[in-house]
Amino acid sequence: MKRVANTLMLVAGFLMLGAAPAALADKVFGWVERATIEPWGVAVKAKLDSGALTSSLDARNIETFEREDEEWVRFRLKLEDTASGEVFSEDLELPLYRDLRVRGAGGSDERPVVLMKVCLGDTIYEEQFSLRDREEMNYPLLLGRRTLAHLGLLDVRETFLQRPNCNEESRLREHEPGESEKGHDG
Repeated sequence: MKRVANTLMLVAGFLMLGAAPAALADKVFGWVERATIEPWGVAVKAKLDSGALTSSLDARNIETFEREDEEWVRFRLKLEDTASGEVFSEDLELPLYRDLRVRGAGGSDERPVVLMKVCLGDTIYEEQFSLRDREEMNYPLLLGRRTLAHLGLLDVRETFLQRPNCNEESRLREHEPGESEKGHDG
């Protein structure tokens, strides 16, 4: 059954290649990749998950609050830097981009979504990230279809095909409001 699913995903990828811009055709990503959370350059493992619409990032002590009549989110990033082995911890306050309702077998859950930047390959992507305590998960960063649509091809048989290589000169792909807003999480 897994072999059939993998084959179908690969065939779908090749079919999409014909419609993909040439710039994306040469970028192939595995189902797990190295990424860095920017602007700090914290190295993490990211699971590229075509089953999720919105990307998700491990965050702790998540709370919403109001600042100048706008909703904001306060949270703590606590991530192990896979390159150095050190724990990176940072308290952040960011504007709330939107609320996300996720439905699953255990019921529904509402999560705040913020815009943040991640480096994959040689490009920095500004993307939507739902905040959730992912401490018990294998991967602190999950990249959903909204992000995957900008990357290139996904080879579900492989891992670690790209290395994050971003700096001040790197191309920034900014989030475009309204882009890929349709869809369903969970």
